[in-house]
Amino acid sequence: MSNTEICFLTATELVRRLRAKELSVREVMEAHLTQIERVNPQVNAIVTRCDFGKVIDKADAADAVLARGEDVGPLHGLPIAHKDLVETKGIRTTYGSPLFKDFVPEHDALIVERLKKAGAITIGKTNTPEFGAGSQTYNEVFGETLNPYDTTKTCGGSSGGAAVALACGMIPIADGSDMGGSLRNPANFCNVVGFRTSPGRVPVWPAVLGWFPISVEGPMARTVQDAALMLSAIAGADRRAPISISEPGEMFSQSLERDFSGVHIAWDRDLGGLPVDPQVTATIDAQRAVFESLGCVTVDDAPDFTDADEVFKVWRAWRFELAYSKLLETHPDQIKDTVAWNINAGMELTGPQIGQAEIKRTALYQRVREFMETYEYLVLPVNQTLPFDVKQRYITEINGMKMETYIDWMRSCYYISVLGLPAISVPCGFTPDGLPVGVQIVGRHQDDLGVLQLAHAFEQATGFWKQKPAVVE
Repeated sequence: MSNTEICFLTATELVRRLRAKELSVREVMEAHLTQIERVNPQVNAIVTRCDFGKVIDKADAADAVLARGEDVGPLHGLPIAHKDLVETKGIRTTYGSPLFKDFVPEHDALIVERLKKAGAITIGKTNTPEFGAGSQTYNEVFGETLNPYDTTKTCGGSSGGAAVALACGMIPIADGSDMGGSLRNPANFCNVVGFRTSPGRVPVWPAVLGWFPISVEGPMARTVQDAALMLSAIAGADRRAPISISEPGEMFSQSLERDFSGVHIAWDRDLGGLPVDPQVTATIDAQRAVFESLGCVTVDDAPDFTDADEVFKVWRAWRFELAYSKLLETHPDQIKDTVAWNINAGMELTGPQIGQAEIKRTALYQRVREFMETYEYLVLPVNQTLPFDVKQRYITEINGMKMETYIDWMRSCYYISVLGLPAISVPCGFTPDGLPVGVQIVGRHQDDLGVLQLAHAFEQATGFWKQKPAVVE
């Protein structure tokens, strides 16, 4: 096989071939490292790279384990790069901030621990905006990450480097995180899969706020099956994360096949009236018949998202103030303006404001829970707009409607974040100009497996994930 052919095998198929000794870990690793050397300069997705000689040594060691017939983890021998917000022992972690451009952690984050234990081999870090703020991947340390389907466009964010690395065949799996859409948005813009898991499904440590339910970590991949494979390794309880869900990760290694006959889906084009680019709507609507061909009953309907915007902005501002206020106080000239704005918004919050936001969040959750007693799934846009000019820092207007803040254009994602429901972005098609569009599938409370099952069925029926970006040709 050629290097490119190896790099675009699914993670699931790579695992099968490695265990069958049809490929060696060294061959897989060399192919991906070559792909990084060839393609990464065009897109700037992987920003800190491990010493490739040491990576090959780890690949040889992984081959030796297979040769001895020892039991191995579900990701044994797969290359992976970690989001630059995730702490990695002995590997630079900048958070996209000049303040941390030389920071090297002394320990691994929990998700990295689990990926290593499952046999994945770290090859580097993927780019992210400063402190993960904003769905546009650029920072003052590494610059911009470019969309591989059109390098004049943004790849989204904040897990933008991860999405681009996947789309370009530089890695078969990647980790990401999501507060307001950071797993889903870049997946949507780059024709890959990003899964916002239920809070606690993938335990988060270290964390400033152990009980914080809005930020989650989860898998990214080129296929839903590969995302499930990765989730099987990173899900499961851990005492360091007090909201972690006790169900073991192994549950995600089961088959994703399912009969969807008679399953009711709420088909929501605009989340109760948000502006959505007509090309996004048209691309998603064109696939409605696919869900129906699977046996689903699609109904035009939407839950009441009243107060979702306020709740998210209060929680986000509160979290930014708690995490970054000291940095703003000591280094005001080295904090991005949008991050500073969010920190200041948190400083201005009062106790009653935070309390009222939580009351409203609870009421919102109960309204949507009752709505989803009728519908097992909610299907809606991931993004309200298409990938935009990479030099534009955020969207200020959609369909003539002004966006008040740098995050308003992401409401189609962050409305879902405040509900705590599992949501996935899966490739759904392309515009006439060749820009990817994803569809967002939202499931019931903690039904992560159900979301994966419907996304898998849709993906198998459409095959949009197979279309590679021009930069890899």
